[in-house]
Amino acid sequence: MRPLRYSINVTLDGCCHHEAGLPPDEQSMRFWTAELQRADALLFGRVTYEMMASAWRRPDTGTWPDWMDEWQVPFAETIDRTKKYVVSSTLSGVDWNAELVRGDLRQAVQRLKEEPGEGLFVGGVTLPLALADLGLIDEYAFVVQPVLAGHGPTLLAGLHERLQLELVDREEFTSGAVALRYRPMA
Repeated sequence: MRPLRYSINVTLDGCCHHEAGLPPDEQSMRFWTAELQRADALLFGRVTYEMMASAWRRPDTGTWPDWMDEWQVPFAETIDRTKKYVVSSTLSGVDWNAELVRGDLRQAVQRLKEEPGEGLFVGGVTLPLALADLGLIDEYAFVVQPVLAGHGPTLLAGLHERLQLELVDREEFTSGAVALRYRPMA
């Protein structure tokens, strides 16, 4: 069974809005590229799918935009080519190597986990909360940013049951951010 891994940037005060932390640098982009490469499919809700597609979809010209630094290209190429599953009841269709996921969330994600492969990556805020409540997340990776945001959506706000996690890895970045990897305790 392939594991479902949830990864996200989060500030010291728990904010997980994509603009609340530090801007990406080479070291953080290498980390996020490696995270995506640990999965053979990405699982997104509508908002995350649309946000990622607007930033990281290869343009029709085939050339990455001028704003993209050379060290961002491996991340862009990885996310662009990876299979995506989009959980949405409002979208009528998706593209960008994606497929809609409908129906019972537990059953749909369990089927995806049972497929052969390296793993599933989930990002975002709303969908991971639902998956955590269902006990479907096998690993959590939080890149804790040395920032106090003071506002914004917070990590897994509204979780129904307390989850006890075991620290399995950590990596410190020169920016002061720390990547922490956890697995649920049995």
